[in-house]
Amino acid sequence: MLRFTLGCIVLLPLTIFLSVCARLSSESRVRRLAALRLVGLSRKDTLRVNAGESMAAAFLGAVLGLLGYLAVNEAMARIGLPGLHWYPADGRPETTTLVVCLLGCPALAAIVSRAGAQQAALSPINVRRTGERKPPKKYGTLLLVPGLGVIGGYCVLSAMGRDPSGGSASAVLVPGAVLLTGTGLALGLAPITAWISQRLASTSKSLTLTLAMRRTEVDPGSALRVVTGLVLLLFGASLTQGVLIELDQVSRRTAPVQEYRVSLSELSTKQRAQIIKLDGVNAHALSVDSWEGNIEEDRPLVGAVVATCSQLAAFSKSISGCIENKVMVLKDPNFLFDEDARPGSTFPFLLGNGRKLGITVPRATVSAQFYDPSEVNGPSLLIPPSSLPRGTHVENANLVLVSSSDPTTVRSVLDGIGAIAPTASVEPVGIVIDSLAQLTVIRSLLVVGMVLGLVIGVAAFVVSVADRAMERRGQVTALALLGSRAGTLRVVQVVQVVLPLVVGLGAAIVAGWLAESSYLITGGGAVHWDWEGLPLLFACALGVVVAAALASVPMVRRHIDPEHIRRD
Repeated sequence: MLRFTLGCIVLLPLTIFLSVCARLSSESRVRRLAALRLVGLSRKDTLRVNAGESMAAAFLGAVLGLLGYLAVNEAMARIGLPGLHWYPADGRPETTTLVVCLLGCPALAAIVSRAGAQQAALSPINVRRTGERKPPKKYGTLLLVPGLGVIGGYCVLSAMGRDPSGGSASAVLVPGAVLLTGTGLALGLAPITAWISQRLASTSKSLTLTLAMRRTEVDPGSALRVVTGLVLLLFGASLTQGVLIELDQVSRRTAPVQEYRVSLSELSTKQRAQIIKLDGVNAHALSVDSWEGNIEEDRPLVGAVVATCSQLAAFSKSISGCIENKVMVLKDPNFLFDEDARPGSTFPFLLGNGRKLGITVPRATVSAQFYDPSEVNGPSLLIPPSSLPRGTHVENANLVLVSSSDPTTVRSVLDGIGAIAPTASVEPVGIVIDSLAQLTVIRSLLVVGMVLGLVIGVAAFVVSVADRAMERRGQVTALALLGSRAGTLRVVQVVQVVLPLVVGLGAAIVAGWLAESSYLITGGGAVHWDWEGLPLLFACALGVVVAAALASVPMVRRHIDPEHIRRD
């Protein structure tokens, strides 16, 4: 689950970033390679020139990246993450990893550069001429059909009141549908943007909007490089919310109270007094069993709770008929009553001093409803603490504490018990204590993944916007010489970035929320629809749009250089 989520929020934006880097200055570079081909350079030499440049840049980048990682690892190992600490040596890459990075990155760059330079090497004249661009292929959009079909189907089943959770099919279908949807968002953004731009340009009467839409219609691929990383980042953020919600449901109780069981034999008198006074502990009780005698005797047993009425009320949903300082029969209407606890029967309880305390089952009963599971809903007797001799306790008893089920309170109580009695075994009733620690670690790793995804997405945006502005210098110069104002050109640049971003982020919010809901539905938890996460996604999308618009303004230079036209 962690690998899948990190793959969506880190590897998908990273793939977009690498594709953006592979297309840096692609138009001017291909034209330059075509010029080299036209002046007499052979096809193989043209490809070698491009590959050599790409390999040198990739190798330098791999070296700088590894050095930067080693420095960050040394620093972060000493700082650590919430719930996660490691030694610097644990994070240092192995020799195999270093070789793969140092050799694999240049090799991959050579393959990509060869594919990108094929057109210039084979048809240099067509490259040098400015021809009509091919419309974007629509095949990538078809990936959205099976992806949204699967996750939408699970959402429809849940809305109809059916529970499609469980089974091995959903464990394969949901991750596959999420990956198909994310890939469809990335590949389908260009044709969708081109179609919307064509419709807006044909109906618009604004010069600024018409210029922006016509440019986006002609070259939607450049817009794709600009915004896809941010779109996938928002899509991954939706999945991350769903993973955190599911982990939170698995690792904690749905009841409003949390119980903790500690064996009384593992605590000294002082430790017991300190533990029951911990911050967050609302009440305490003792869960005990009657003395079983010898194995040959086959003596009937009965369970009991040593507590006052107020202490018992802290463990229960409701309580009625309780009388202080009186032994009573404890009954829960939702729990099967022990038939051995018949009125008039006497059960011995072994005390810590070796003596036995006989408790006769009375006719008086106290009715209480407890949360399930609970340490106090199985016993049949309620014994007040005043019935025990002063200074003694029941042998083989368990100390049961109760607090609220808030994760912060649970973590605080567990830490407090560990500080007072570090060798005592503590069992939080109804939850797995390892899950709490794992949840902290997973949250830390997901936060790191989100930060990495954000950095990668922003880097891809900045690089692609800057590269796009450099590629369009000649066109901007021509528009400026024709009389277009600098303000008009800036608005055109902003609209060209904002339109595909709004379309992509809107699709990412819808698809991401459906993917998150399908994940929660098939997870079997109580929460199926994350309505509380939608405002956060909309706020993030609005912030991304505003930041992208502001970042696009400086990309159109105020001072126009006619030299860009003269060169062509």
